Amino acid sequence: MNIGVSACLIGENCKYNGGNNYSEKVMKYLEGHNVIPVCPEVLGGLPVPRKTAEIVLGTVKNEDGTSVDKEFRTGAQKALNILIDNQVQLVILQSRSPSCGAKKIYDGTFSGTTVPGKGIFAKLLEEHGIETIDAEDL
Repeated sequence: MNIGVSACLIGENCKYNGGNNYSEKVMKYLEGHNVIPVCPEVLGGLPVPRKTAEIVLGTVKNEDGTSVDKEFRTGAQKALNILIDNQVQLVILQSRSPSCGAKKIYDGTFSGTTVPGKGIFAKLLEEHGIETIDAEDL
């Protein structure tokens, strides 16, 4: 099976703080499958490291109020295209991310509070009928 995955989950240092979210559970799940890693934020042109971003009233913004919505949406579309080109049937996503959050995201107040919702990329995948799994659910 072709499986897409948030690149940070397999150890790529593409997280906002320059690190990753390496997950042994994800790595075990991916064994024997063709893995296609993507980071929508990097694909959208954002640097590593970068400022923290959250979805604020439907727009992705940095804590200082600067909009990075265009970069998030451009990167989500590029990542989607990569996954479609690779005939991906499933995507494992990083929890709470404004891009990849599959079931909850930060609430836009930069206080660490989460709310039910989906990140920009997770929503796009859903709109295109591609199944997603939150990494925490493995």
